[in-house]
Amino acid sequence: MASKPPKSDPVQDAPQVAEPKHAAAGLPAIRHTLRIAQQQMGVRRTALTLLRVNQKDGFDCPGCAWPEPEHRHTAEFCENGAKAVAEEATLRRVTPDFFAAHPVSDLAGRSGYWLGQQGRLTHPMYLPEGADHYQPIGWDRAFEIVAEEIAALGSPDEALFYTSGRTSNEAAFLYQLFARELGTNNLPDCSNMCHESSGSALNETIGIGKGSVLLEDLYKADLIIVAGQNPGTNHPRMLSALEKAKANGAKIITVNPLPEAGMERFKNPQTPQGMVKGAALTDLFLQIRIGGDQALFRLLNKLILDTEGAVDETFVAEHTHGYEAFTEAARAADWDQTLTATGLTRDSIDEALRMVLASERTIVCWAMGLTQHKHSVPTIREVVNFLLLRGNIGRPGAGVCPVRGHSNVQGDRTMGIFERPAPAFLDALEKEFGFTAPREHGYDVVGAIRALRDGDAKVFFAMGGNFVSASPDTEVTEAAMRRARLTVHVSTKLNRSHAVTGARALILPTLGRTERDLQSSGEQFVTVEDSMGMVHASRGRLEPASPHLLSEPAIVARLARAVLGEASTTPWEEFEKDYATVRDRIARVIPGFQDFNARVADPAGFALPHAPRDERRFPTATGKANFTAAPVEHPELPAGRLLLQTLRSHDQYNTTIYGLDDRYRGIKNGRRVVLVNPDDARELKIADGSYVDLVGEWKDGVERRAPGFRVVHYPTARGCAAAYYPETNVLVPLDSTADTSNTPASKSVVVRLEQSTAD
Repeated sequence: MASKPPKSDPVQDAPQVAEPKHAAAGLPAIRHTLRIAQQQMGVRRTALTLLRVNQKDGFDCPGCAWPEPEHRHTAEFCENGAKAVAEEATLRRVTPDFFAAHPVSDLAGRSGYWLGQQGRLTHPMYLPEGADHYQPIGWDRAFEIVAEEIAALGSPDEALFYTSGRTSNEAAFLYQLFARELGTNNLPDCSNMCHESSGSALNETIGIGKGSVLLEDLYKADLIIVAGQNPGTNHPRMLSALEKAKANGAKIITVNPLPEAGMERFKNPQTPQGMVKGAALTDLFLQIRIGGDQALFRLLNKLILDTEGAVDETFVAEHTHGYEAFTEAARAADWDQTLTATGLTRDSIDEALRMVLASERTIVCWAMGLTQHKHSVPTIREVVNFLLLRGNIGRPGAGVCPVRGHSNVQGDRTMGIFERPAPAFLDALEKEFGFTAPREHGYDVVGAIRALRDGDAKVFFAMGGNFVSASPDTEVTEAAMRRARLTVHVSTKLNRSHAVTGARALILPTLGRTERDLQSSGEQFVTVEDSMGMVHASRGRLEPASPHLLSEPAIVARLARAVLGEASTTPWEEFEKDYATVRDRIARVIPGFQDFNARVADPAGFALPHAPRDERRFPTATGKANFTAAPVEHPELPAGRLLLQTLRSHDQYNTTIYGLDDRYRGIKNGRRVVLVNPDDARELKIADGSYVDLVGEWKDGVERRAPGFRVVHYPTARGCAAAYYPETNVLVPLDSTADTSNTPASKSVVVRLEQSTAD
């Protein structure tokens, strides 16, 4: 039987700390999965639901974007995927009675964990201006309110339309179509905060902002470098792929400031041997200082150039541009400067070089550890340089592999969720739908917050997500949101963004991935794109959590009809009735989706075209893959300060908090902890178990403080510290962003540690 939600917030003022684990998954993961699932769903619903996750006739996990193998296990899910499914398929409900009992002022004082544990939203809810309680509202009236506020704007550019990565292809396509028919490109999305740096670097260097490998390529690789990524928590099913690659003879280099259990040893719960012994994954661990990755890859490139016969000269001559300028910059790489920037030893870099030179097929995987720094874009360009030197793009078992963190974040971008759309995309949209699309670039996430703060935007509409908790500079973001005339959130569950509102606010409850979507033409399915460009169907099977829910495509279609009215000739009502008609239009607008409905009928889905991977053709401005030669950067750290990276716990997915433990790191019953190297702590005279305030330091001179963190002596890289977000997002300045991509620099925050007054 499912358990009831907590009535009060749990006390987190005394986290328990044990030794970190050295292996991931195994029996503990199974126990934890079943316990969480049964708490949320009960025994029978747990069995019925989890056996449909990531199956060819089931639904796509609402968690990460890791692809499914061709031959799938009966249990094709990981621990954190099961948690995501359990939270969506929960039997707990947030009804109008809940909102009557809890004013917004009460919700604003609750933790994200408590809010999320209350269950599924059941009715559209409305917060009138000046009120402190949400009240139920009909769907038609809700859409009328949005239409009223948008009609009162001085320009469509005063409206913002945010997208979370869980939005389906069909809903995302309709959403961007609506925004552009309205007349704006203000389509910020969660990519702006995560892999925007990857897209910026890859578009410039190889001509497409996506990874160039398929799942099968990992099985064929000789060497896989995993940099700035923690698969054991953030993409657990990736561990199975790495295990298979190791069995096929691959070597693995892990580059990260923290040792992570999943990359040490994986105890595969699908096999008896895996459960008992597991497989060691990392052959070489490079414990790099935060932000030192560009310097590492630049030096490796210099050493490759200095090694006779190491460069694939035929590939370089036929397929690349800018080689001469790059080699001049690379040959200037300095050993001493690199060792300072990285904190690595000469021997460890030499060992990495030996492994690189022994590999004929190399893949580099990365995530937020590379993308959320000021110099993230040149860092990823340097990774591309590294692969181009030895011809490791456009052949089996080799390539770039940015690992996306949300199940359809890549698909949303493919569908046109982008504040800076390509002219060719807008041309195709205009031709298909017969309207004039706006050409002026819109706001990204950071720009959207500034626009709200400055009064240049007045309506904020979010298709999923938890914008307030996900964004940087929490106090600035919350103050900006409160300046809006109207905030609207399409959601499945309660989160902090519902408690930080504009003058008026709406919560519009929607179907989840797990639920049956029945429209007037019959049962519907949606599609998603995984991290490797595979598109496939997703079909929910559970009865909806409430009869008052609408699907995301239905919400967008009804919103468009209410706002655009008869001025729009787009058949919004037809799109709501039958999603196949949406896919027909996608097929005519977006390259690679021809015969969309026919091809997605294949249970395995289909791969989108990728010119560098498929043809060794690089659709860049030069027509070739571009070497680049940016100056090497790394964060400068004043004396007595630490460089903080924000990260997830194991009981967390993005801003969704499943529990208060971080099992692999030995943390239990609390999230306000800061991991500090013992040698740094001794120099700073900070004892293990003491409590400190984290105080951010940035060039604007503003004090940003996160109080009351328990110090945990932990084997981080020297000079580096780590703490969980969203609690530490308050320390990330809004204007501290990556060059080019404008991604918040959440992985390199200079902090000082001050003894907490509560200690």
